[in-house]
Amino acid sequence: MCKECGIMYSLNPKKRSYPEELRLQALKIYYSGVSGRGVGKALGMSKGNVYNWIKKTSTPKTMVNSCYELDELYWFIERKPQTKTKENVYIITMVSRTPRQIVGYDVAYDRRPERIQAMVVDAAPYAEQYSSDGYNGYTNVIYPGAYTQNTRDKSDTYTVEGVNADLRHYIPILARRSRCFARSIETLQAVMEVFVDAYNRFGVAKHIYRQTHPSSDPTFSLLDFL
Repeated sequence: MCKECGIMYSLNPKKRSYPEELRLQALKIYYSGVSGRGVGKALGMSKGNVYNWIKKTSTPKTMVNSCYELDELYWFIERKPQTKTKENVYIITMVSRTPRQIVGYDVAYDRRPERIQAMVVDAAPYAEQYSSDGYNGYTNVIYPGAYTQNTRDKSDTYTVEGVNADLRHYIPILARRSRCFARSIETLQAVMEVFVDAYNRFGVAKHIYRQTHPSSDPTFSLLDFL
């Protein structure tokens, strides 16, 4: 302990005994349904280490949302190519069911699990449940809560599918029959930033209105918030 400031520290701290890759692998196995003891046996480590890692990534008791849905739509930069090239761009979205908001999104030329991981863990509050479609990239993500991948239908991703439909409806450069494309990925990112801000404010206002007027439609629309 430092006599001047009272901070406690180690003169010769021990190096981390397990690499970061092994820690992430242990968490992924645990959240797939294996017990902490089973993870320790499978990876040849102490179950105490596994439980300590789980505690550090456990979901807080006060949940912000009960369920998040993940999906992506693809589009093109500058022009619409005849084949899939590097000019294809993805808009990955993560939405909450109640209120209906875009809690995370990313615009990029790829949809790697590392990019989805950053959006889920670093850029959004925790949720009890996460749902996605059949894209395998979602299965390589460590979720703070339970995870469901539905490859049969859209019963677990109906909200995010509707939000992505709104993106194509309200943003001209994302309309399927449009010949207007963003000239750079920065332009598309700027458009998404403006739209998401308005969409989330609209979602909160609509949620509050329906709590006080359950039998009537809102007197305002998304356009009022843009």
